[in-house]
Amino acid sequence: MTLIHSERGGVVQAFDTAGLIAAAARNDCVLVLAHQIGDFVPPGATLVEAHGSAPPPDPRRVTGLVALGTERTIEQDPAFALRILVDIAIRALSPAVNDPTTAVQVLNHIDTFLHTVGRARLRGRYVLADDQGRPRLVVPGRSWEDYLQVGVTEIREYGATSLQVCRRLRALLEDLLESQPTERLPAVRAELVLLDEAVRRAFTDPARRASAQTADRQGIGGGRRPRSEPSG
Repeated sequence: MTLIHSERGGVVQAFDTAGLIAAAARNDCVLVLAHQIGDFVPPGATLVEAHGSAPPPDPRRVTGLVALGTERTIEQDPAFALRILVDIAIRALSPAVNDPTTAVQVLNHIDTFLHTVGRARLRGRYVLADDQGRPRLVVPGRSWEDYLQVGVTEIREYGATSLQVCRRLRALLEDLLESQPTERLPAVRAELVLLDEAVRRAFTDPARRASAQTADRQGIGGGRRPRSEPSG
């Protein structure tokens, strides 16, 4: 194995899939990206691993096929788009702004995002082949749990005292329970448990707690649904 190092620091913004596969095929090796899209790579850190018995490709050519920049972009990084939505929501929930309705509107978009991602074939890593079917490029990926945690964790933490945020967030999670494949459900149930715990801490009055534990797609004023008890 040969380690190809980054000459400079930066955030992995994108990579040239076709170019990396072609470089690996020319040198009869497998290239493994050491970092996923969105990671910050310090100067001199390993950027790519080259596995094979033949001489490795030119390091400068390989590093030139991986775009590093000063900040994340959404070009090949959908998790960053989700991150931006979450930041808008938690900014709205700050004491200085106190705008939970905006947070609820953002949760509508996060709901759509998570439903779309949940239908994708997510993997911890992706192995891409050349025209002959030989593995040439290994790319780290994100799991369903990764996307779900980004989408709901901080909104739950910052919005735990907001009645409408708790109700809208429960509706989002219960919608996912009804729509996602079986293997996705344990992570959703775990988030419902965390939401229940946050509501219990924030709402000591039984009537207000029961209201906060009611799913409502509008936050307050939509069609109410009875509380779903998380299981397993």
